[in-house]
Amino acid sequence: MGWIPFHDSANSKPLFFTIYATVIVGVVFSSFYVFSAIYSADSSTWFSSSSSSSSSSSAPSLVHVDQGPNVSRGTNWVAVPVPPLKSHKYLNMSTRPIWELPPSGEKMPSLKAFRLTQTLVAQRVKDNVIIVTFGNYAFMDFILTWVKHLTDLGVSNLFVGAMDIKLLEALYWKGVPVFDMGSHMSTIDVGWGTPTFHKMGREKVILIDALLPFGYELLMCDTDMVWLKNPLPYLARFPGADVLTSTDQVVPTVVDDSLDIWQQVGSAFNIGIFHWRPTESAKKLAREWKEMLLADDKIWDQNGFNDLIRRQLGPSVDEDSGLAYAYDGNLKLGLLPASIFCSGHTFFVQSMYQQLRLEPYAVHTTFQYAGTEGKRHRLREAKIFYDPPEYYDSPGGFLTFKPSIPKRLLLDGEHNLESHFALINYQMKQIRTALAIASLLKRTLVMPPLWCRLDRLWFPHPGILEGSITKQPFLCPLDHVFEVNVMLKELPEEEFGPGINIREYSFFDHPLMPKQVKDSWLDVQLCREGSPGCNVTNNTSSLGIRFPKHSNEETFKSVFSSFKDVKVIQFSSMQDAFHGFSDKKMEEKFRKRVKRYVGIWCCVKDNAPGHIYYDMYWDEKPNWKPIPPQTPEDDHPPW
Repeated sequence: MGWIPFHDSANSKPLFFTIYATVIVGVVFSSFYVFSAIYSADSSTWFSSSSSSSSSSSAPSLVHVDQGPNVSRGTNWVAVPVPPLKSHKYLNMSTRPIWELPPSGEKMPSLKAFRLTQTLVAQRVKDNVIIVTFGNYAFMDFILTWVKHLTDLGVSNLFVGAMDIKLLEALYWKGVPVFDMGSHMSTIDVGWGTPTFHKMGREKVILIDALLPFGYELLMCDTDMVWLKNPLPYLARFPGADVLTSTDQVVPTVVDDSLDIWQQVGSAFNIGIFHWRPTESAKKLAREWKEMLLADDKIWDQNGFNDLIRRQLGPSVDEDSGLAYAYDGNLKLGLLPASIFCSGHTFFVQSMYQQLRLEPYAVHTTFQYAGTEGKRHRLREAKIFYDPPEYYDSPGGFLTFKPSIPKRLLLDGEHNLESHFALINYQMKQIRTALAIASLLKRTLVMPPLWCRLDRLWFPHPGILEGSITKQPFLCPLDHVFEVNVMLKELPEEEFGPGINIREYSFFDHPLMPKQVKDSWLDVQLCREGSPGCNVTNNTSSLGIRFPKHSNEETFKSVFSSFKDVKVIQFSSMQDAFHGFSDKKMEEKFRKRVKRYVGIWCCVKDNAPGHIYYDMYWDEKPNWKPIPPQTPEDDHPPW
């Protein structure tokens, strides 16, 4: 029989009664402390704009994914006992609960206090593991998102390396564990492939080489990825691995949660997510990798890693683990499965984890086409990016519409260039009209979901990647067609007209969407002018208002000026909704702006060049066809 408090205590000796009473009081006290610590941590403001902001509830967890069968095996993960309570006045910047703000009136510690030392890291280590990312101030929102996902998962043994003082100070005042990398880099987005970008890569290698001698396991991450599930139990299933790395693999080699089969992985090993154990082989690899990059600044850090690892690859370590010998023949390597440690392709395009009924651990925003803005937008589309409250309640309100696509365009016939462009152009024309109305009404446009028949890549392919499990048609990321970075860029208003803000198609489904926005909604039903009840009026009913098709600029302004306080206006359709701008100069500027909003499809096989430009005004060009540029003079965007 299990132990029951006070069972038969009347017959026990006084000494035992005293012991029992002491134990119960201790349990009650410990429980009070644990719950107090939890609620104290939860009550800290995590995304406030000021270090002195008042406390508020933490944002809810945003991940909603299909549950799968990948249950951790081989490790029994149990709750770790809570350490004795320390008075908060004795907790320093590295031992305070994450998101707990520094005490009011506290001064910023000196830079010396943020130097990377074993003592500093030890304060955040748990079960001998530390999770690290790093970046500059331009990636502040990515870093906050990265930290928030981990803390929502109950993971706190993390540290952020600050490459500039501005980021270090900002993270400190938000209660995020941070150390100084001494890089003194620019605080702006440096852009992929730039010399500064490559410098950041070298900083990563230097950091790994500095951390491994501390004797802790290191999970190193790029800031443009997020954790969707606690990865530590999974990584612990492979205690013999010196290095576990993600890859750019797009063809599944396994259909469960075992490691990818190393013999079948032909893609690059991706260093955006990888786990290192402080073994001699791992430390030797880190040291040689660092020396290689410092000796030749033309080597990309990921290429250098791949070259070293593939110096020797194989044989398998054993029959069961999935590990292989690599590098010097002693290092044991494992390849994290691309289905659940997802790239931008396996997550956003293939939805591989959903098709295999698995639960993803992470997504890394690779395989995208619009720079940092494209990465951010993809995470927003997936509802796994954290934005400040003002993002969800924009001044001027929002405009949205119900897109319509005929079945024949979406499902009928072969999936080829002609059917793909017919589908995209049909949607593009509706979006063009919506952009014009949003500009006219000075509202933020919530983009519709975008459907594609063909994948987009950087090289020739037959429509989708051979061997991948991409379904056709598929819901494609906005950056497959639209230049998200251009759409979000501030263009000179005197040349391009007023800016048009956009939001992702999943915007209204986001858990952080405030009730006051959802409750302030006007439905607009388009109707044929002259039909019963189709009048120009701002009188509303329980169903909203009816509004004539082909209305001009003046009609839009006169009707919708009465609804400036309504947060969301939703049109039943954009087909023939707007007749056009009355002001020809405004029309010209709008055209100049939105022509730059669309990109290319890539790429046709056996043709150079193989890309085809999307054209926002394709319908104004008789006999327009989706073909690559025929001459060098034709190889330019249609503007």
